[in-house]
Amino acid sequence: MEAARRTALRGINGQVVLDIPPDIEYLIKEESMDITLPLDTQVIEKLRAGDEVSITGVIYTARDAAHKRLIETLDRGEEPPLKLAGQTLYYMGPSPTKPGQVIGSAGPTTSGRMDQYTPRLIASGLKGMIGKGSRSSAVKEAIRQYKAIYFAAVGGAAALIARSIKKVEIVAYEDLGAEAIRRLEVEGFPAIVVNDIYGGDLYEEGKAKYKLQQQQGERG
Repeated sequence: MEAARRTALRGINGQVVLDIPPDIEYLIKEESMDITLPLDTQVIEKLRAGDEVSITGVIYTARDAAHKRLIETLDRGEEPPLKLAGQTLYYMGPSPTKPGQVIGSAGPTTSGRMDQYTPRLIASGLKGMIGKGSRSSAVKEAIRQYKAIYFAAVGGAAALIARSIKKVEIVAYEDLGAEAIRRLEVEGFPAIVVNDIYGGDLYEEGKAKYKLQQQQGERG
């Protein structure tokens, strides 16, 4: 498991493939925490921005089209097709599955596309999100208020992520094709905590430290 995890995080050629800017890779903590889903507050309280995690359990895929439908369902006062309480959403739409594969290429999509919908879903019980890129102020505030967590998935290594996915089934909005909601059973899914409940933000911390280094370099 350890060897597989490091391969996923560092890439087959040993290069870091996490979907975060290279200048803040040094902020990532080397020790990994094994997490079993569904998430609960006790686990979330232990996580800090920069923590490396290995996720096992059930996650659901959902991109912007599915998010829009989930919000419309909530607006009508109806129950969404999956229970949001304690769940983790992965912002991904897989490529076509080839013979012998469990799933096609399964890399993350840009999380900002879901920002307009996310605070409402977090308020409705969503606990975890996996994607790439930074989040809006509203999303980060919802994460703090409702005790949720945002992870960055491995970037540029969709095939590696696919190896951690052991079972896939469509559970809602099949007409959306690649953007249908899928239930994924994962083992050792590699990710990094970006936004935690304490206001930690891996991207912002990286920018601040980089700016400080520049200033110190200029003075030197």
